[in-house]
Amino acid sequence: MGASSLRGKELKLVLEERNFPAGDIVLLDEPVMAGTLTEVGGEPAFIRALDEESFEGARFAFFAGSQQDAEQNWRVAQRSGATVVDLTGTLAASGQSTSWIPALSTVLLPRPGVHAGKPESAGLAPAATAAEAIAYSSPGSGVIVACTVSAALSKLSPLRTVQLLFPPVSERDQAGVDELESQTANLLSFRPIAQSVFDAQVAFNLLAGYGEECKPTLAELRASIARDTSEYLAGRVAMPALQLVQAPIFYGYAVAAYAEFASPPQREQLEAAFASLGVKVGAPGEPAPNNVSVAGEGEIHIARIEPDPSVANGVWIWGVADNLRLAAVNAVRIAEELVAKPPVQ
Repeated sequence: MGASSLRGKELKLVLEERNFPAGDIVLLDEPVMAGTLTEVGGEPAFIRALDEESFEGARFAFFAGSQQDAEQNWRVAQRSGATVVDLTGTLAASGQSTSWIPALSTVLLPRPGVHAGKPESAGLAPAATAAEAIAYSSPGSGVIVACTVSAALSKLSPLRTVQLLFPPVSERDQAGVDELESQTANLLSFRPIAQSVFDAQVAFNLLAGYGEECKPTLAELRASIARDTSEYLAGRVAMPALQLVQAPIFYGYAVAAYAEFASPPQREQLEAAFASLGVKVGAPGEPAPNNVSVAGEGEIHIARIEPDPSVANGVWIWGVADNLRLAAVNAVRIAEELVAKPPVQ
């Protein structure tokens, strides 16, 4: 659901590229998008409008469009017997799903929502009936980045950690991308700029807040990421201090993280901790990753960890991930894990 959104398009690509064992992939969206020609698996396909029978026979239902779409239709998908995987954050906010980051399962088992039942000992899924399948939440890229960095650092017991996140405008879907593109072109041509999405100048700028008309605000977005990160870490890993700065970039979620330890940490141990969670660590002499270099990659990339020149036991970590690909890969990995080891009925 939400096949025409940036997340939906990326999700379809990831399902195809990872050869997900699907007999059929059905593309659904709002009625205005129905009939849009696209392709699935190299074959022509049309986006369909949602109706009462859209989820019949579906094993998984991915919600990648608007929060409203997910809120109105996820129970319909459940009643049809589909396992819901929500990428919109709607179910996580209401506690009606199990949040899961499979790459962290060796350190952090998924956290069930208040209505999700008790997880099995393997941490994969609560029991479900055929009438009401399980709902999962695939966290947003900011939460995945924050949790991954925190989990890796926790292996060396830092005294404190700070993460400064730089979300791209594509987190606001195509409207955010279009607005940055329009603002950039108009500013270079000395023309007035549109501010309908962010209610502020994003182009050639760094923002600690949006305009008054922008919803959600940057403060609300920060609070949402902090809440979801805290709930996923759930006291098992120390919660970092989090701050967000809106960057004038189209794609790629960047993070600058600081950690301080009781004694000087070994860089090799820290980098091994990140690598054990599927993070790609830069090799000696290799340039630091950036938004362009990680495009199309499903993992978080970090540069070699550097000591702070002023604090003896402090280190800095610079990391970047393709925000759309990271979120889509996480959602598909949830489905892959469930296919490999389905929940007990």
